[in-house]
Amino acid sequence: MPHDMRARLARSEIVLAPGVYDAFSALIAEQAGFEALYLSGASIAYTRLGRSDVGLTTYTEVADTLARITERVALPVIVDADTGFGNALNVMRTVRGLERAGAAVIQLEDQTFPKRCGHLDGKSVVPAAEMVGKLKAALDARDSDQTLILARTDALAVEGLDAALERAERYLEAGVDALFIEALRSPEQMRAACSRFAGRAPLLANMVEGGKTPVQSAAELQQYGFRIAIFPGGTARAVAHTLRGYYASLHAHGTTAPWREQMLDFQQLNELIGTPELIRQGNTYSE
Repeated sequence: MPHDMRARLARSEIVLAPGVYDAFSALIAEQAGFEALYLSGASIAYTRLGRSDVGLTTYTEVADTLARITERVALPVIVDADTGFGNALNVMRTVRGLERAGAAVIQLEDQTFPKRCGHLDGKSVVPAAEMVGKLKAALDARDSDQTLILARTDALAVEGLDAALERAERYLEAGVDALFIEALRSPEQMRAACSRFAGRAPLLANMVEGGKTPVQSAAELQQYGFRIAIFPGGTARAVAHTLRGYYASLHAHGTTAPWREQMLDFQQLNELIGTPELIRQGNTYSE
């Protein structure tokens, strides 16, 4: 379904998008009242592969995960498409496929391939001119200009703040719809990014617990001038914490009884995922 994220991002109120990694997490986030979701490439690696965010995830895994999510929830989804999984031609395939799978916003970054998590050390970036070409390919490949292209630069850790802001400038000139300057290290750097770009394009702030950027609330980020706040990995970290406790308890006690207060029961889970409605729908087609 079409999402008017362009109009939404033109407003000054920040969009708070939690990280999701499958249809189940997306459904629960939608029920919590969010207005957009962020499909995190890192979280796909964590949950589908049980692996680190070091470029092991492929285009087809992201597209398949996205399609399952957009089939289940109505919210617009911002999709982390990493580097576009290769060169300009790969980017075109990625953008076309993610758009078909229901992406509202497609995020592309200027790291070399294979990429790594934006808050890990040892990143490297492609030349700015190469990234400009990839972004132009992305803009040409999309079917509708309602599908937004969000350019991310990882240059800050490699080349410093000025170089990162200069890259963002070139990406904006190429025609992208929104900007993401990854791993800003201080309030001063956040202010510098916003003072240069906030009036010209929606800026995304990435909140990673224990990462390079100081974690702040959506309201605080809005004060700087950011228009999108994502908490991409918090979901996987919360789920990991819960599962570790749950499995340890089951292993120790041989029963889930001690954990029951922290669980949904059979009926509650079926309510959450809409089983009663599904049964009713099925019944309308039976004799």
